[in-house]
This record gives sequence, C-alpha cells and structure tokens, in this order.
Amino acid sequence: MKIVPLNLKLMLAAKLSALRRRIAGARTRALLVESEHGLLLVEPGDMQVGRKLISTGAYSMTELKRLIGLVDHQSDVLVVGGHVGTLAIPLAAQCRSVTVVEANPQTFRLLELNLLINRRANVRALNIAASDKREQLRFLVSSANSGGSKRLPVERDYRYLYDSPEAITVPAAPLDELFPDSTFDLIVMDIEGSEYFALKGMPSLLSRAHILAIEFLPHHLAKVAGISAAEFVDQIHPFFDELTIPSKNLTVAKSEFHATLNDMFNRNETDEGLVFRKV
Repeated sequence: MKIVPLNLKLMLAAKLSALRRRIAGARTRALLVESEHGLLLVEPGDMQVGRKLISTGAYSMTELKRLIGLVDHQSDVLVVGGHVGTLAIPLAAQCRSVTVVEANPQTFRLLELNLLINRRANVRALNIAASDKREQLRFLVSSANSGGSKRLPVERDYRYLYDSPEAITVPAAPLDELFPDSTFDLIVMDIEGSEYFALKGMPSLLSRAHILAIEFLPHHLAKVAGISAAEFVDQIHPFFDELTIPSKNLTVAKSEFHATLNDMFNRNETDEGLVFRKV
C-alpha cells in the first residue's frame, strides 16, 4: 500500500475545500444535511466534520455512543468546543441540559441555527473561548477544517497552516468565571490545543464534575500549548480517581495517570476522548 505523506494529504484537502466552496457558490454559507440525529447546517468547504456528515450522515458515532452511556435524563453536561452541535444536539436528547462553549464565531452561527432547527430548548450556547484568564485571544480560523480552528500555536507547523487560516481575535475567559454556580455531571472538551489553558481556568468546575472526557493529541500539547504531558495531567490529577483510555481499552488508577499519559505522549499516541472519573 502506498503511503501518502501528511503534508500532501493536507495540501490536497485545502484544494478540495476551495473547490467545494466554488461549486457551492460565493453566497452559500452552509449546506443542510440530514444526519443520524437531525438536520445540521455545515460549511461547504469543511473537509472533516462537514464532509463526513454530507457523505455518510454521521460523525464520530463511537465517541457519541460512549458519551451517551455516561449520562442519564437527570444529567447536566458541558461541551467545551461544541462546533456545529454534532455531539451537543444528540446528547441533549438524553440528558436534562447541555451547555456549549464555542470559540469560532463562524461555527457558532451554525451551532445556533442547528439548535433552532432541532428545537433543543435545553441547550444554551456561548460564543467565547475557554482559557485561564480574561483575554483577547489570537485565533486561527481554518477554512478546510473548521473544527481544527485553534488559538495561535506557540510553534509553526504545516498541520495548522496548510489552508492559510484567517487570524482573528476572539474573547476568552475562565470557565469558573462564566459558570460560578454550575455543576456539570459530564464535561466534554475538544478545543484543539487549548485544553491546558481551559483546565487551568476551571478547578472549581472540575472539583464538582463527576466525569471529564477530553481529547489527547501530543502535538497539540507540544506545538499549540507548548507544554508537556505532565503539565497537562497536573491540571486534572487532583480531581479524578481513575482514567479510561478508550483507544487502548485500558483503565488505570490515579497513581498511574502521569506515567501512562507521558508514555502516550512520547509515543505520539492519540485518543479522541480520555475519560476521567470520580469513584
């Protein structure tokens, strides 16, 4: 089997994204998709979430099934990095309430519309970035992968720049300040390298949460946030007792958090949603 270099794949994705936008037309801002969990508006040139929804009607179903198994109809959920609602909307049908934080203003417009289309009255959404302080955050808006939009990385890398993302400024704040009196049974976080800063700004929320499901990408930790695996784990370790790594079908105790994730970091092993629990 011929292996295509990552940079070539990304270059082709950028070209295909531009072509899809031209075909859709200059005034087309979104396409309406009939997904497995309702109607969803997606960006025409999105080569990740949007492309998969258009072609299959589903996205990240394994992760969604796992998250649904963690809630019940009395659960309150916080989704940090909600994108267009592919997780938040189906989760809202299974729990009491969902709160969504989304930094990308273009994506947030579609999220709001998708909530209206699907009549999810138990979902509230905020267009703000999660961070460790109040700030105006430099942010890259990806045209080929809107879900890959992120804070300005500390290190330049072709994976973050291949589609010439627009650099904008977005408001950011600690989640403890935004939700000082809230308790969330489940917190879901996927914010493309900003996880460390969000975690630093939410110790009170983490102390009250029962479960944290969070993406783990070593290159995001190193090249976007500029931190080690240990620094990442330090923000989580005080609040949870066990860790499940779905990609490895492995559960470890609190005493093994640092060693296990440091090993994954060194091997460049990823997971779409580590699950930390209180027991």
